[in-house]
Amino acid sequence: MYIHHEQPYYIRVGKECLEKNKLGKKHLLIGWDHSHRKTSLSHNYTSNIKQIKTKAGNTRNPKHTTNISKMKKLILLIFNIMLLSIGYCGGPLISRLYFIHGGQRIWIPSMLQTVGCPIILIPLALAYFQRRKIEGPEAKIVFITRQELISSAGVGIIAGLDGYLNSWGPAKLPVSTSTLINATQLAFTALFAVLIVKQKLTAYSTNSVVLLIAGAATLALRANGDRPEGESGKDYVLGFVMTFIGAVLYGLMLPLIELIYKKAKRAVTYTTVLEIQMVIGVSATVFCTVGMIINKDFQAIPREASRYAIGEVKYYMVLVWCAIIWQFVLLGLVGVIFYSSSLLSGIIGAFLLPVTEVLAVILFREKFQAEKGVAIFLALWGFVSYFYGEYEQSKKEKKMKLKKTESQISQQLDMDQTAHVV
Repeated sequence: MYIHHEQPYYIRVGKECLEKNKLGKKHLLIGWDHSHRKTSLSHNYTSNIKQIKTKAGNTRNPKHTTNISKMKKLILLIFNIMLLSIGYCGGPLISRLYFIHGGQRIWIPSMLQTVGCPIILIPLALAYFQRRKIEGPEAKIVFITRQELISSAGVGIIAGLDGYLNSWGPAKLPVSTSTLINATQLAFTALFAVLIVKQKLTAYSTNSVVLLIAGAATLALRANGDRPEGESGKDYVLGFVMTFIGAVLYGLMLPLIELIYKKAKRAVTYTTVLEIQMVIGVSATVFCTVGMIINKDFQAIPREASRYAIGEVKYYMVLVWCAIIWQFVLLGLVGVIFYSSSLLSGIIGAFLLPVTEVLAVILFREKFQAEKGVAIFLALWGFVSYFYGEYEQSKKEKKMKLKKTESQISQQLDMDQTAHVV
């Protein structure tokens, strides 16, 4: 394409650049000098265009991004959602299994929620050997900074306390009541996400929050006189209050983890995410272990195992699987926050609450009322609402980025044309 220098060629060139860039084709922009000889567009033009495209492509804060492709990011997000789903559904069920057959210690299932954190060393080791193969002996072993270490340890203490508070749910409350209370964590997640990480609530995400909480609320509609037989009113109220405070802390913990990523002074990779999770898990485990020592739970484990309703061997199997399944929650939780947001992790948690109810009906033969079917429907509705809102928001961001890129290219080419004429 030949363009005379007296024509407003920078507009045409800018559009051509954008149009051909969309097609992913290599292109050469041709212009004319003052003697009407055919020349390649000056190096400054093409260089500036590349710089503008590079800047426009990096408008997102690099602290939240990695060098992976969009498809790989989507696959990793789905993988972490699967881990989170297994943990969210299996964790409460395995904890309930512990209490149903004679378990009475609160600190034990609390500690088991994070004690499986050393399993993170496996992917960390694999990632290190992969880096060493590429970079040689100079490959870094640890990426987490001192500030991230301190912040993660603080979040770990909150996670340990949250695990202890939430363990009162399956210990003292019926499933319908504990499910209703736990559903409120979604509201606190949304609130703290707005206050701490300045996340915007769209109409779709707000709608999903309302639907999911409404769905969980229907699970408690038939909870009249739901205090378990043989349990005192004091224990029931204590379990209710503890579970509610746990929901508040859980809602606070998720945005705090996201804030650690935001405050990082470099690009946060998934290796760093795993290291942060490792610190959180160790800190929470130490917190709960201290609680077990004070409460003398370690001495009580053999006695409790010998009196366990389904046998001593199965008692220890329940404890082992409790540690493994709850670790899926922690791994999936950090991964979902890293690849998406803390609000999405809250949405998934609320969505899986009625699913856990269905599993409880199948495994523990609990009654399935009509309210539980309504709750599942509302949860699915809320889940779809959230993802549709994310899709619409992504489309708007792409349009805004494209307009910004067009404006930058036009301005830069205009400046170059002015300088060329002068």
